[in-house]
Amino acid sequence: MRKKLLIITYYWPPAGGGGVQRWMKFTKYLREFGWEPVIYTVSNGEYPVMDESLLKEIPADVETIKTPIWEPYSFYKRFTGRKKGERVYSGFINENKKESFTQKVSVFIRGNFFIPDARKFWISPSIKYLRKYLKNNPVDAMVSTGPPHTTHLIAMGVKEKINVPWVADFRDPWTNIDFYDQLRLSDWADKKHRRLEKEVLKKADKVVTVSWSWADDFRRIGNRQDIEIITNGYDEADFADESPALTEKFTICHIGSMNKDRNPLALWTSLKELLTKHPTFKEKLEIVLVGQVDFSILQTIEKNDLSPFLTKIDFMPHSEVVKEIRKMQLLLLPINDTPNVAGVLPGKLYEYLGAKRPVICLGPQSSDSAKIIEETKAGIRVGYDESDRLTAYLENSFQTFLQTGAVSVKNEGILRFSRKNLAKAYSELLNKLTAKTTA
Repeated sequence: MRKKLLIITYYWPPAGGGGVQRWMKFTKYLREFGWEPVIYTVSNGEYPVMDESLLKEIPADVETIKTPIWEPYSFYKRFTGRKKGERVYSGFINENKKESFTQKVSVFIRGNFFIPDARKFWISPSIKYLRKYLKNNPVDAMVSTGPPHTTHLIAMGVKEKINVPWVADFRDPWTNIDFYDQLRLSDWADKKHRRLEKEVLKKADKVVTVSWSWADDFRRIGNRQDIEIITNGYDEADFADESPALTEKFTICHIGSMNKDRNPLALWTSLKELLTKHPTFKEKLEIVLVGQVDFSILQTIEKNDLSPFLTKIDFMPHSEVVKEIRKMQLLLLPINDTPNVAGVLPGKLYEYLGAKRPVICLGPQSSDSAKIIEETKAGIRVGYDESDRLTAYLENSFQTFLQTGAVSVKNEGILRFSRKNLAKAYSELLNKLTAKTTA
């Protein structure tokens, strides 16, 4: 008989984007390793992206509990002049214009009054609901996955009354998140964020995160050494079909959101140089950006005379994204140029590995992303300002493309990042945790 695992998550299909993938995929495979997922999520979330295609990923008979949430986005939209049905994107992406005064004020309100985040009004109702639910429907363990870090506060509140083993799963940091310094926090708000973060790290029976550097950060912040690392990954089943034909253009593709901190300046400089140097480059180059792109990045592309080569796609279902990246000649992975860059491991990196197409990673040598790129021989890692080195790589790749029609890559040892193998690792962690608490 399987053990039961309560999963507290805000992001759940039909929500799309990167935040939903981790626990949707774990849910798909945990049963094979003796764990029965029970999902607790919202019935009316304000999601930046919707992807109905993800619903088919969830086993039909998985128990899913949904409760309503009140979020302040209706006020935010009115305040900033947005339309009622317009999606609100996280990560400080401005798609159509520079940040306005009202947006600056709304960021201040967000950081100082909605702590830990705008989903805070889901905390008390959820604690009350889950305490009652778990008395009648006991589980063997629970996981809270954040951001939003509201989920961790829900789990902490449940834990105070019902002694069920609790794993705090951090897909991203809390106070070390790349945009934390942009929240315009008062000293009081900063202290509250840090106090709540330390409380979660102290009270959770186990803390899991997705990168080695972030694990080190949590060890320092929480003053505990038993932080586990279970990375994100790719689903082998998504790549089971025969690989599609590669593009006839020399296509460089990026999937997912691109905020201003991910602007790959060295790439735009290199591409502009190659357009001048090689007449045939103009005939073959294509830049494909799938997802939300900050206004400043589009400005940089235009400044470098690259707009004629740009194909911008606002949204694509995940199933189509997988097909698309398998056709591309090169895949772009710009790492946030921010103080916490070392631990940034975008979920798209693993999809890129699954696609087995060459990756251009722009970021420091010391980053965890660089570590994976180099260990798997999945592509090249170049620094933010190494445009000369990047130009040489692109030039060689282009010559290979002209001669053979394809740029190739090795991709060694990537199976350790398969979703199924990672679900097995998580089940083993849960088995140890529950064995310890029942001993």
